[in-house]
Amino acid sequence: MPTENASVTVIGLGAMGQALAGAFLDAGHPTTLWNRSPGKGDDLVARGALRAASSEEAVKASELIVVSVVDHDAVQAIVDPLADALQGRVLVNLTSDTPERSREVAAWAAERSIAYLDGAVMVPTPVVGTPDALLFHSGSQDAFERHESTLKALGGNTVFVGTDPGLAAVYDLSLLDFFYGSISGLVHAFALAKADGVKAVDIAPYMNTIAQIMPPIAEGTAANIDAGSYPGAEANLGMMAAGVRHILHAARTRGLDVSHLESITSVADRAIAKGHATGDWAATYEAIVNQD
Repeated sequence: MPTENASVTVIGLGAMGQALAGAFLDAGHPTTLWNRSPGKGDDLVARGALRAASSEEAVKASELIVVSVVDHDAVQAIVDPLADALQGRVLVNLTSDTPERSREVAAWAAERSIAYLDGAVMVPTPVVGTPDALLFHSGSQDAFERHESTLKALGGNTVFVGTDPGLAAVYDLSLLDFFYGSISGLVHAFALAKADGVKAVDIAPYMNTIAQIMPPIAEGTAANIDAGSYPGAEANLGMMAAGVRHILHAARTRGLDVSHLESITSVADRAIAKGHATGDWAATYEAIVNQD
């Protein structure tokens, strides 16, 4: 079992890679660094990190190797020449990409008997290393359990989601799907308000009303989708779709981009056409997965 101050190597010193390395250092882990291009990591070295002269030297410095680069093409370019050096070590890939790409790297590692964990960091860099930081891991359960205490230096909410190495990416993309849809809706809402002379900063405090009701809505919507049952006693889809059309009309009248509102309306209308007018908003799932 690794000790509490197990050594770690971090490959990739972009903003996220530096945040990961900093969290390991803060937790007392001897940390070795390597980056494809020179000139990064000086602050980390000043804090006690070791800068390796080569990627092979970096890998050989630790049992736990954490990679955080731009995409899985970059991951593959880095690890391909390191197959021999990675033998007997654990490769943790904290690079965002698709589930398919995660499984490809995992298959590469399995063919070479390299223990592999795929992962996703779900917080911005300032939150990395804090109790609130959420990270997903999937792949080798044995590797996760052996190094869990070390990996938790990156965040108090470090979760293993399954042995399918693509699952961390599934969780990652699902949460980001929600985030980007939400932040896009927020910006559009501010644009709608400003079109009538209301400052964004004036309406922003009231957005918390919507944010605070989302957790129970998320839980209920998830349960309804998994059950395939969409009770609309509190608010039915037909009524809510009418509300979306009011927003669409107002935004179009004010000359705003309405493409995302048109998409929302289209999905809702297809679900209604499938007989879900009296169901809740979760019924739009049927139109998303069945587009005929």
